[in-house]
Amino acid sequence: MLNKKKTSAAVPRRKKQADKTKKRSPSKNKKSLSPKKNIVKSPKKKNSKEKTVKKPQLIGVVTHRFSKINVAVLKLSAPLSVGDSIRFQGHTTEFSQTVSSMQIDHEQVKQAKKGQEIGLLVKKRVRINDKIFKVG
Repeated sequence: MLNKKKTSAAVPRRKKQADKTKKRSPSKNKKSLSPKKNIVKSPKKKNSKEKTVKKPQLIGVVTHRFSKINVAVLKLSAPLSVGDSIRFQGHTTEFSQTVSSMQIDHEQVKQAKKGQEIGLLVKKRVRINDKIFKVG
């Protein structure tokens, strides 16, 4: 038969004594007992010469790209015109440029409306689903 060891009955553990706390010397870790003074800081005044920073406006998404000729097809969600500063932002893409050439159905245009798909000459590589923001 199997030899089973008899386990001893559970021994209650000692309770920690709350009386044994370390006494610290009064000179160490003692904060000053003087009351804190309420210091009121005056609000900073805005300089009238400061420029207000505009939040970049999402104007479209890259739907297709032609890497050999550096052209991206954009689906616009806001109007865009030649000369606007735009920023491309994606998972691995981050650069800015000005719009120099824009085409709709192989015809040069100066402005494009919301909802149109345009071909745009780009300076660097873009990827599908990169977002385009209008800067300034």
